Amino acid sequence: MANEATATKNGSSGPGGAGSDGDNGLTIEQLAAESGMTVRNIRSHRARGLLPPPEVRNRVGYYGREHVDRLRAITELQAQGLNLKAIELLLEETGGRADQLLNLKQAVARPFETDQPQVFTADDLAERFGVFDEDAVRKAEQFGALVPLGDGRWEAPAPALIEAAAEITSHGVPLDHALAVGRKIADRCQAIARDFTRLYLNDLWKPFADEGYPDDRWDELVGLLERLRPLSSRVVLAAYQLAMSREGETAFGKELRQRAKRRR
Repeated sequence: MANEATATKNGSSGPGGAGSDGDNGLTIEQLAAESGMTVRNIRSHRARGLLPPPEVRNRVGYYGREHVDRLRAITELQAQGLNLKAIELLLEETGGRADQLLNLKQAVARPFETDQPQVFTADDLAERFGVFDEDAVRKAEQFGALVPLGDGRWEAPAPALIEAAAEITSHGVPLDHALAVGRKIADRCQAIARDFTRLYLNDLWKPFADEGYPDDRWDELVGLLERLRPLSSRVVLAAYQLAMSREGETAFGKELRQRAKRRR
């Protein structure tokens, strides 16, 4: 605690620091419990300058929401593969706006408003497809339709895919054929998602970063992302419906002409 007090007395808690909002009430042990991080790691981050100093009262350091947000941001950025030096530079560049970085990351990772993930057992899959096919399950795992949980259970992040496959096969389409098409669709959707993400990064995020991360535009940026993500779904659906109509007309027209020729 003495080191924390010294840091604060030396002026480390200036404008924007931990003591500026007067709402700090967590001891370092309580901060550890709140953030899920050890006391030792908190002190290490504090020593590196990754964490603002606490507010010291009666020689005890007290922390607040800013510190919780900062620690959660550090944890999530580490989960994305950034080392502490890279995180330090990023926080420096963005003016230490850990809460805003965290909000932005959560907006990026937030699931679309679709079905909730569902857990299937081997019996569940056998009921839907008439048989439990281990090879088919492995293929579904390869493109993310099923995620193995162990103990004969799988999570379907988008259960509508499983239900659609079950309905398709119930009409006589072999499961292997349905999975092959599913794999191609997953690959193409990944490419489409990459294009939309690049659009956001190049045309919205990078200009914002080049302007120095203005404080009054963080909420605008997160809001744009939240609106553009579902908009991308509508664009894909509209384009697919148009393409499906054209492809169906062309393919069936060609099939009918070929059959007519064979009857001559």
